[in-house]
Amino acid sequence: MSTFEARLEGRREVAAGTTAFCFSKPSGFNFNAGQAIDLILGDDPASNQSARHAFSIVSAPTERELIIATRMRDSAFKRALAALPIGSTARLEGPFGSFAWHNDRERPLVLVAGGIGITPFISILRQTAHEAWRRPISLIYSNRRPEDAAFLEELEELARWSAEFRLLATMTQMNRSARPWQGETARINETQLKKAAGQLQAPMHYLAGPSEMVNSVRQTLILAGVAEKHIRSEEFFGY
Repeated sequence: MSTFEARLEGRREVAAGTTAFCFSKPSGFNFNAGQAIDLILGDDPASNQSARHAFSIVSAPTERELIIATRMRDSAFKRALAALPIGSTARLEGPFGSFAWHNDRERPLVLVAGGIGITPFISILRQTAHEAWRRPISLIYSNRRPEDAAFLEELEELARWSAEFRLLATMTQMNRSARPWQGETARINETQLKKAAGQLQAPMHYLAGPSEMVNSVRQTLILAGVAEKHIRSEEFFGY
């Protein structure tokens, strides 16, 4: 796996407790939408496991920057990442991951994201938009509150201008939210999955988020008759 150097260009909050980090894109670094990298901080990562962390890539392969986003939990790595000065250099390894989109660029997709599991799907959606939306895509996006939903405004904007993209967002703890919400409030269920699939012909299903959610959705899809070869999920990068 190749190692590259990248410069931190900026950071911004994209949801409550979630920050996006923008790095320069190293020369020769190529990836597919949906893949991930290992980000390495410090001079001797081999001696300190906390100096390395895997992240899904948020940016599309066509973008000039390399963007990741993560919940800012209280871990040694996240503290070091938060303290990284703008303009400083970090190392990255990759890309890797089998979560890259299906080779059939016209086959419909049903994406199911829980929380920060949205990150690989942002890359996929941005790349699809760049390629002029040659495939129908439905996205179920579950969060506790609108405040916690990273990239929600971008997704809503995509849904407004693209006839090929359908967003089904749901918030499961609106009793703890200070924002209004007119959408769904149920946890992801069979009804929502059927609504997302709609009239799509044999869509691929991509699942990303907490393992409990991913396992539950996978089981629901299989019981509903979706073939396992039409379901993709893997260990999620980004927490």
